[in-house]
Amino acid sequence: MQNNATNEFSLAGYRALLAGLFEHGYSARDFSNYDAGSSHLILRHDIDMSISAACEVAALERDIGVTSTYFVLLRSELYSPFSEFGRAELIKLVELGHEVGLHLDASLYADDTAALDEAAAWECDLLERLIGRPVRIISLHRPAQSLINTQNTLGRRPHTYQQRYFSDIGYCSDSRGTWGYGHPYEHQAVQNKSALQLLTHPIWWTGEAVSPKVRLDRYLRGRHETLGQALADNCGIFDNGGMA
Repeated sequence: MQNNATNEFSLAGYRALLAGLFEHGYSARDFSNYDAGSSHLILRHDIDMSISAACEVAALERDIGVTSTYFVLLRSELYSPFSEFGRAELIKLVELGHEVGLHLDASLYADDTAALDEAAAWECDLLERLIGRPVRIISLHRPAQSLINTQNTLGRRPHTYQQRYFSDIGYCSDSRGTWGYGHPYEHQAVQNKSALQLLTHPIWWTGEAVSPKVRLDRYLRGRHETLGQALADNCGIFDNGGMA
């Protein structure tokens, strides 16, 4: 299955990665419709930095006929789903046929499980109002070890680090722009043709293949330009054209 294209972190590389898994007998499923012993692929996308990047990946998936789940942060310094542009992009994800879930930043609530559970319910309610759809599942951002491999729900909803999704089936992630758990094709679940949760972060997959550092530098420059334009639009004394 593996070749140069499937090792490449780019949109073309993502397309090739999925094509290889489908050729190996996998079919895309969601978190509510899979069998642990079957060749079922749960596609999960945590939107840590850019909803725009998520929309690019979502459009590619629509083109090849698969759906996945995109998890959105409501409390982030990097993007706002409540802005006019951010909400429009969330709606685009839904219109492309994908599910939207909550990406809950667990680190904001330390070890207070009651506060975390309350926040999960509150944030899911807000996200449902934004997208006009039920939010059925949660993904945790920066979870404490105590939240991983448990049976507990959050905000009356399942989350992606429960035992049934994290250890009862295969789990593979591209965190930090690398395959920290090994390439998906090398995963024991894929060797056994059993279910796999594949976590990707859209920021690593847009455009051509570049290093994670270059990709983050480009992202930061883009955010700088967006902020400069917003300042110019809202404050006439600011000269966006004069920015260094």
